[in-house]
Amino acid sequence: MTKILCVGEALIDMICTDKGKSLGEGQNFLKKTGGAPTNVAAAVAALGGQVELAAKVGNDPFGKQLIETMQNFGVNTRFMHQDQATFTTFAFVSLMENGERDFVFNRGADGELSVEDIALIDLEEFGIIHFGSATGFLEGKLQIAYKTLLERALQQKIFVSFDPNYRHLLFKNNTQSFIDQSWHFLKSCHFFKVSDEEAMLITGANTLDEAANSLIERTKATFAITLGKDGTMLGYGGKTYIIPSISVMPVDTTGAGDAFVGAVLYQISERKPAEMTVINWGEWQKIVANANKAGARTCEYLGAMEAFKHLSSDIFK
Repeated sequence: MTKILCVGEALIDMICTDKGKSLGEGQNFLKKTGGAPTNVAAAVAALGGQVELAAKVGNDPFGKQLIETMQNFGVNTRFMHQDQATFTTFAFVSLMENGERDFVFNRGADGELSVEDIALIDLEEFGIIHFGSATGFLEGKLQIAYKTLLERALQQKIFVSFDPNYRHLLFKNNTQSFIDQSWHFLKSCHFFKVSDEEAMLITGANTLDEAANSLIERTKATFAITLGKDGTMLGYGGKTYIIPSISVMPVDTTGAGDAFVGAVLYQISERKPAEMTVINWGEWQKIVANANKAGARTCEYLGAMEAFKHLSSDIFK
């Protein structure tokens, strides 16, 4: 089995459980391990894959919690660095009665992952590298490290996966920067996953079909546009196909997209490196159908990490 490297933010989500209350008014918060690449790594490990996470956390109880959580899933954490001078990153979120999110992002150690940190990674050990960019496209050391690691991966002909993980509340004043940086990765990778909203945002299209056609024209990758309960639009060989999902009673959709990506990467990692870029249509259809199952099953539990405890490759049978 090929080893996977996930790169990006590891953080703590503080979810206000007082519904309809702003962060200033709320009194009760639920602490959750978060960060899209962190979720993907946990999902891969839960399915039985070999995976490592490169990220930076603070040398504090929350950073230690993040490392221990990954270790409990079976993720190798040797590249999860603890910054001695910076606190672990926090995201505080509450859901207002009008459906809007009250959001405060207290950025800390995740943005400190540097070129020097990733220079310690021997990419010859890995056959797949996954980039999740929720905070990776914000200005700082992580942004530079991301692009540097991408160039190294391409030079060494490693299979590259990408998920833009757009967060409006992080980029609402600089959306174009997010779009421009996303295209750099989309044009470079072998596989990418976007939501339907992300597909239209990045391409500037008015419909999903227009967005898919733009992605086909401007990239060489196989791609997945996730459609929630309606399944996934798979872009392969210049055409698109809808792969249906399974029916579940959703409790929480948090982490469903990350479970999908983790399931795709886990299945690809079962192949030899030379076989990863020549996966045929029938194999991709099976890979995405299984990934849909992983994403759907994740919605049956409250919280991504809790859901991943129940995730295994048995769901593919």
